[in-house]
Amino acid sequence: MKYGSAQISHFLRLAALVGSLALTAVHADDYGDVSKLVSTGKLAEAQAKADQYLAAKPRDPQMRFIKGVIQRETGKTSDAIATFTKLTEDYPELPEPYNNLAVLYANQGQYDKARAALEMAIRTNPSYSTAHENLGDVYAKLASQAYNKALQLDGTTTAQPKLALIRELFDPTAKGQRPNAAPPATTPAAPATPQTAPPAPAAAPASKPAVVATAPVAAPAAAPVPAAKPVAANNASKEVEGAVRAWAKAWAAKDMNGYLGAYGKEFNPPGKQSRSSWESERRLRITSKSNISVRLENLSVSVNGAKAVAKFRQDYKADTLAVSSRKTLDLVKSGERWLIVKESTGT
Repeated sequence: MKYGSAQISHFLRLAALVGSLALTAVHADDYGDVSKLVSTGKLAEAQAKADQYLAAKPRDPQMRFIKGVIQRETGKTSDAIATFTKLTEDYPELPEPYNNLAVLYANQGQYDKARAALEMAIRTNPSYSTAHENLGDVYAKLASQAYNKALQLDGTTTAQPKLALIRELFDPTAKGQRPNAAPPATTPAAPATPQTAPPAPAAAPASKPAVVATAPVAAPAAAPVPAAKPVAANNASKEVEGAVRAWAKAWAAKDMNGYLGAYGKEFNPPGKQSRSSWESERRLRITSKSNISVRLENLSVSVNGAKAVAKFRQDYKADTLAVSSRKTLDLVKSGERWLIVKESTGT
């Protein structure tokens, strides 16, 4: 997918607000009904239900957020910007409206405004990985514009290889290609988003090659000695892969005991959250979704003794949100189990 102004979803990741708020069962049903209409493309019905709900509860942040999503889906960008802007004013503690506001600004080419909105989202919630990843994309776009401007002003500048590097980062087909003549600064060449980039290179299993024993000259018929270490490493890799897939399966099934149990006691939550507050937040976010899908692609595992690293592309879908990103899990072996001690997105 390319950076572009035609479709927002081709640039940054939109966020869902469900799970950021404490929802009653009745309200959750209302939100779920409208969200389902949005996900099935019945936007007119979704708009009508959202307006009906907001007529009775005009300050409700969740339904206002969903209304902003509907406005964005129906091409009413100005209305969506107004909706998310008002949400940031009324509920400045919520990071999601800032994130979606940034996506709308980026779609219009207003990258400075997008950057400012994302910085506010991160200031509100330092552990908000979606905003961090989106901010990286905005910086890359700003860098692309700056390098193109430099090339336009001075064709001999060292900006050319830097621009090529950005293109290669976001578009694997651009590797080794020299950029064409710099386009006007207002319409720079647009690199592809991280969602089209190939997954991180698979890390080779940390196993040593088999060692073949050499027989003495007097015993030419000696047979090779089988190596045990690669076999043990392969078994460990399979165990780690099984642990990672079980974690994803528990997440998709909203099995909170299985999901939270996949994290070791050494796991440090992102930001400055305590372990208990992080678990409470994850429990609320996950159980509030009507349905979740977590698919892992290009999973590679590297094992080094009692430590392992798993890298993969994660395709996550929940209600109206769909996100594809690169992810890395650091695991350690505790007894007979492999447990997650670090979780990174975009690596």
